[in-house]
Amino acid sequence: MLALTSVWTTVLLAAAVALGPLATDMYLPALPALGEAMAAGTDQVQLTLSVYMAGFALAQLLCGPLADRFGRKPVMIAGFVLFAGASLGCALATNIETLTLCRFLQALGGSTGPVLGRAAIRDIYAPRDAARIMALLASIMALAPAIAPTLGGLMLDTLGWASIFLALAGYALVMTVVVAFGIPEPMKAEYRQPLRLSSLWHNYRSIASDISFLGYTLTNALVFSGLFAFLSGSSFVLIDFLEVSPRHFGLFFAFMVAGYITGNLTAMRLSHRLVPDQLLLRGLGIAVAGGSLMAGLAMAEVFNVWAVIIPQAIFMTGVGMVLPQTMAGALANFPRMAGSASALFGFVQMTVAACVGALVGHLHTGTSLVMASIIAIAALAALVVYLLLVQRFPAPGFEPTAEAQG
Repeated sequence: MLALTSVWTTVLLAAAVALGPLATDMYLPALPALGEAMAAGTDQVQLTLSVYMAGFALAQLLCGPLADRFGRKPVMIAGFVLFAGASLGCALATNIETLTLCRFLQALGGSTGPVLGRAAIRDIYAPRDAARIMALLASIMALAPAIAPTLGGLMLDTLGWASIFLALAGYALVMTVVVAFGIPEPMKAEYRQPLRLSSLWHNYRSIASDISFLGYTLTNALVFSGLFAFLSGSSFVLIDFLEVSPRHFGLFFAFMVAGYITGNLTAMRLSHRLVPDQLLLRGLGIAVAGGSLMAGLAMAEVFNVWAVIIPQAIFMTGVGMVLPQTMAGALANFPRMAGSASALFGFVQMTVAACVGALVGHLHTGTSLVMASIIAIAALAALVVYLLLVQRFPAPGFEPTAEAQG
């Protein structure tokens, strides 16, 4: 097996964590086609996305404590096996209700990757180093959504929508083997927590009462909900409204991913002279600029592909700087409960995202206006939370020092 601090361990963790996002990004081009195949409305098809996020959120509350008790690897392996079975169910679904149920089960298994990937990084590295490694992990992970929509569009055109879910099942089985035989158990034996209801309640109450945790978590959730608003509405805006072909959808999607990778790499490059909270503030400013630009263009009725993609790429540059800092900041105070803290962090993140995604589907009017407005509002709300909570209650080692400011 690889050493825990090996760059290849980070690469494999990124590949494992990417399973959850892949289940969203790869089938985005198929959303309109699924509606036609199953005689379902836009809101029903979009619900398969929000239900996935809701299941993702709920499952994390359980898999985090399980991982704190039994270790990261066993829980991740069990989750990936469940994900593979649910993906097969999605491929065989003949109506939107069955597909929605299988998507929920898929989320239960897929949630183990992001939760335990974050926890593993916290197990291995100190908080400030963890922010840098999470930025690296996020950059590697971003390769998956960069190619997933294009691959999904090609599979949709040539093999049909069911092939997308079969490919996801195969990927999950491969990652099961990778985690089982390629990655050491990162959790220290002495950090294992008892799995009792009273202990779970005490741990979650302790985590939720930490103002620093709440600040970083809410900032993350709001920015992430802006990203999810784009994921929820982009296929309908680009494919149905702006008439982009499913085959080319992923190519435009790649611009957004390029912005995200740029943000990740920028954060890594600046991490040697700026502390995480300074990077976080700069990222939020960029996200607000991108979201506001998209909303302004939509309000001015400038409806074309680049009026959506360029502002979203700017927004995602900010997101790429924000997410690693908020992840590391939220877990900084909980080295002995990293699994539970990561679970609660993910629950809040995914719950807010699922609600925003459902809102986009409910309010969608056929243009980009609703999606763009919600992205802008989410970015502004994240900045407000940062100013009210994160700036006043920074994580240890995250606050600007006199040396950093100079």
